[in-house]
Amino acid sequence: MQLRLIATTPGISIYYDEINRWLYTDWQGVHTQESSQAAGLLLLEVLRQQPSSKILNDTSTIVSTSVDLSTWDQWWLRELVGAGLRYIAWVYPRLFPDRDATERILIHVKPMVVTTFDDVATACLWLQKQGVAAHPSSPTVALLG
Repeated sequence: MQLRLIATTPGISIYYDEINRWLYTDWQGVHTQESSQAAGLLLLEVLRQQPSSKILNDTSTIVSTSVDLSTWDQWWLRELVGAGLRYIAWVYPRLFPDRDATERILIHVKPMVVTTFDDVATACLWLQKQGVAAHPSSPTVALLG
C-alpha cells in the first residue's frame, strides 16, 4: 500500500491508497459512542471529498470500545452508500466481544458488500478482488480469516 494521509484525529487516521485506489481507515485506541460517531462523521466527510467505492476499515488496534450499535450506525452506513461506497473490508480488533451485533447491523446495509476479517492482509486481498459495481444486488456479510 502506498498511503497518502487525508485526515487524522486521536482515534482514527484516514488515508488514500494510491495503488489500490481506496480509502484505508486506521482506528486506534479507546472508543466511546461519542468518539466513534465523531470518527464516523470524519470518514463520511473524507469519502465525500475523496470518492471511493472501497474502504479497508482497520479496527485491529482498537484497545477498548463501549460502542452500542444503534440507529445512528445504520444511518451512517446508509450515508456511506450514498457517497458511493460499495465494498468494505472490515478488520476486527483482536478482542472484540460483540461481533454478532456488528454482523446484524452490517447485513442490512444495501447495496454495500461488507466482509469481516481477522487480519489486514486477508482483508486487502479480498478487497483487491472486488469489482466496481454500480449496485450489487444484496449485501454480503461473512467472517473470514
